[in-house]
Amino acid sequence: MVYVFLADGFEIIEAMAPVDMLRRANVEVTTVGVDKKVITSSCGIPVTADIVSNEFEFKDVEAVVIPGGSQGVINLENSSLVQSVVDEAVQNGILVCAICAGPSLLGHKGLLNGKNAVCYPGFEESLEGANISKDYVVTDGDFITAKGAGVSVEFGLEIVRELVGDEAAETVRSTIQCM
Repeated sequence: MVYVFLADGFEIIEAMAPVDMLRRANVEVTTVGVDKKVITSSCGIPVTADIVSNEFEFKDVEAVVIPGGSQGVINLENSSLVQSVVDEAVQNGILVCAICAGPSLLGHKGLLNGKNAVCYPGFEESLEGANISKDYVVTDGDFITAKGAGVSVEFGLEIVRELVGDEAAETVRSTIQCM
């Protein structure tokens, strides 16, 4: 199961494109609303999460996704549940994926130290100790980071690739007519 955490102010495409790519690849995905069921995106669109954070149980976790959106990431970073889920994922070698401002949450925890990573321009200082890549989507060990909304589909496809392989990712890419 892949868990995508949503907090008010999240960037909608950075959360929903990976959900879409993963579900197309038949990967189970659950969206988790931090403290409430209806979460408002950075552009004002309300999104109903599959579960609320108090319903979350850390079992059968294959990956954790942290979407961007400056205020959304601040709200995720202020969530003790999100903090503990990221810690437990890292301790258990589970894939942790973050896009846009999202990698700053990982950087503030020192998790990207010595790792190749990328983030939205201007957040690089938050990626403490990371080797900042010029690529748009970067996988290093159990971390996938991505630059921003414009690469949300590629970010989602990279998560698919890491979880179920190249063939599945290329099949999804082909079916959505993505170059």
